Amino acid sequence: MMDKRFQLRWDEEELARAFKVTTADVREYLTDGRRVSFIIERRLKWENPGWKLAPSEGAGYDLLDPDGNMWEVRSITRQGVYFNPSNQVGSGRVFNEDGFTAKLSGIKGFILSDIVEFPVVDVFVVPVENVFRWHRERRLGANAKVSRAKFLDELQKDIRF
Repeated sequence: MMDKRFQLRWDEEELARAFKVTTADVREYLTDGRRVSFIIERRLKWENPGWKLAPSEGAGYDLLDPDGNMWEVRSITRQGVYFNPSNQVGSGRVFNEDGFTAKLSGIKGFILSDIVEFPVVDVFVVPVENVFRWHRERRLGANAKVSRAKFLDELQKDIRF
C-alpha cells in the first residue's frame, strides 16, 4: 500500500534543461493542476509496484491499486481542491449531489498532491470515507471544494484510515 503521506521531488533545473526552457517556465507549467496531473499519475504508478493507470482519461478514476481499488488523483492548487466529479467543475457547471455521491461511491479515495510548492510536492492519501464525513459535517464548500489553507490547516490533520 502507498504511504499515507509522502513527498515527490523533482529537479527543476534538470527539467528546464531537458525541455530547453527556464525553471520559471517549468514551475508555471507544473503548478497548473490540469497539466501536472498527467505526470503525477504516472509517477505514482511507477513508484508503487502493482498500481496501474486507468485505461483512458474518461474513466471514473485515475489509478487502480494492486487490490483492484480505484483512486482519483487531484491537485491542491492555490485555489484549493475539489472532490466532486470533474464534469461538475468549470464555468457554467453546477454541483449535483447525486453525481457527487455516485462518484465517491465508485472509488476507494483520493490521492491529493499539493503542487503549489513545486518542485517539492506533498502528497496525501485520503480514503473516501473522510470526504463523505467532511461533506456531512459541512466542512467542504457547497460545491465540495475546499481551500488549500483549510485543507492544510484543518482537514489533513483529520484524515482517518
